[in-house]
Parts: sequence; structure tokens; C-alpha cells
Amino acid sequence: MKKLFVAAACSVTFAGITAATAQSYPSRPITMVVPFAAGGPNDTAARILVDRMSAALGQSVVVENVTGANGNIGIARVARAAPDGYTIGVGSYNSHVVNGAVYNLSYDVLRDFEPVAMLSTSTSIVVGNKKLAANNLIELIAWLKTNPDKAMVGMPGAGSSVQVYCAFFQSLTGTRFQLIPYRGAAPVMQDLLAGQLDFGIESAATVLPQVQAGTVKPYAVTAKRRLPAAPDVPTVDEAGLPGFYTASWYGTWVPKGTSKEIVGKINAAIVSALADPGAQARFVSFGQEVVAREQQTPEALGAWHKAEIEKWWPIIKAAGIKIE
Repeated sequence: MKKLFVAAACSVTFAGITAATAQSYPSRPITMVVPFAAGGPNDTAARILVDRMSAALGQSVVVENVTGANGNIGIARVARAAPDGYTIGVGSYNSHVVNGAVYNLSYDVLRDFEPVAMLSTSTSIVVGNKKLAANNLIELIAWLKTNPDKAMVGMPGAGSSVQVYCAFFQSLTGTRFQLIPYRGAAPVMQDLLAGQLDFGIESAATVLPQVQAGTVKPYAVTAKRRLPAAPDVPTVDEAGLPGFYTASWYGTWVPKGTSKEIVGKINAAIVSALADPGAQARFVSFGQEVVAREQQTPEALGAWHKAEIEKWWPIIKAAGIKIE
């Protein structure tokens, strides 16, 4: 009986400490881990948030760039951090979906994190160089089938989202073409414009200026609705390849075991930041669109993340995309 009383007392004490910790959170600065270098889209997304979050939480939120291994070192840092709300990770489709299928990781991209909030999403555009004979998506697919393994597409490194999107495209269309690795998106675009690459599945942020300038042939937007910035470009459904949807997106996570109360406080600060028109405009400036309010909940991010893994991992594994 005495042991039972002590156990019960400890349980009550622990619950009281946990509740008090959640109530006093945050009592010191918070670190937002960006798993990529400063200046990139992950970093930009984080820096849009931190000042606004600091005002909402009453404590400074500081960005720390923890780079290496295509984002895996920074994400591992978040996975190993104390689940106390003082370490938040900003991740993306690449870091939290693709990397889980192409690398042997020391953490689980789903089970080792608590979702906090989805931030933004963007689509891609299927484009061809101006010299290509195909003038629409159906003609492009027909040309690829007539010329197997002839067309060349650039990708910014092995395991990139472009490589995954191309594998998806090939599986849906029954086409084959060559994927040429580059050191980044900029040189890919340079060679596409020069006619050294035939076509590409490029992020809207990268290719929209070229679409608007008329220096590439836009075939389709890889989404269910047209882009306001390019209203004349049809969706893949309209262009003849229904279901070929791709999305580059960003979200925030904390270590597994972080209390719901703390997750709720961080989420509220992020939601407040995303509601700022200035923040929304800055997301648009690098090709992203802030998601609707109902998509900004922890539950919505968790469901989205799981669905993305269920969609893309079989495609990645069937294509044999792996990085040792």
C-alpha cells in the first residue's frame, strides 16, 4: 500500500511539473533549425516566421542553419533534441518525404517528430525549350514515345524532387528519357534555354519568369488549378495527363514527445505569423503560397505528411532511386 501511495504521489507530482512547464513556456529563447544553407527557400521560410513568432511568444526565436547530407544532419539534430519546445525544425518535401526513401537515416521521418504547422506549397510547370517540335503536353508525350531515351532533362542532383517527379511522369506516360545531373536549378535552366536540354518539370518559382517572357514552351501546371501568375497555362488535367500532381511544400516539426500544450502554443504563433499580409507576400516572392488556415493545424500537417509518403515512396522505390 505504501508503494502504491508513493507511485501515485510521484505520478501526480510529475503531471504537475509537466503542466507547469507547459504553462510557463517559453521562458528562454527558441532555436529554429534550418537543415540547409542560408539564403535558400527553407531558410527564407524560417526567417519570414521568426520575428513574428518572437512577438507572439514573448521570447526570441533564432534561426540556426545546420547543413549537410541534403538536410539530414539538421533534421537529425531536431529528432535528438529535448522535447521541450525549444527546438523547432523547418522541413520540406525533400527533407521529410524524399530523404526518407533514398537515404538510410538514423531517425524516422514520421515517428520521431510531432507535426506543428504546414506553411506553404507550390507547384511545378512542365516546360520545353523553344526548339522542341511539341507544342502541347499530348504532343510532348507522343514525341517522347516516338524517341525513347533521346530526350534530355536536367536535375539538380541525385535524389532531387525533379528526379522523383520525372520517375512519376515516366510511370504515368510509359516514356523514357535521360536525366542529367547538375549542381543546381540555375544551370539546368541555362541549358534548357540554350536548347541543350529538351524539357523539364521545373518549380514555378524557377521557371515563371521564363514562361512570362516567352523563352520556354509551357505545357502544363502540375496542380488541380491554374496559376494566377500564368493563367493561360493549362493544368495537367486540362492538358491530357490527369493526376500528375506535384507539390513543393514546407512545414514545421518538434521532437517526438513534446506536449500538446507546447505544440499548441508554437502552432498559434506560426498561424499568427502566416496571417500577416507581409509574410504572405514574402512567401509568394519565392514561389510559395501560404496554405489555407484549416491546413495549418498539427493534425492537417500530420495527415498531409503521411499521405505524401504513401504516394511518393512506392514511386521512388520502383524507380530504384537510392543514395548510399
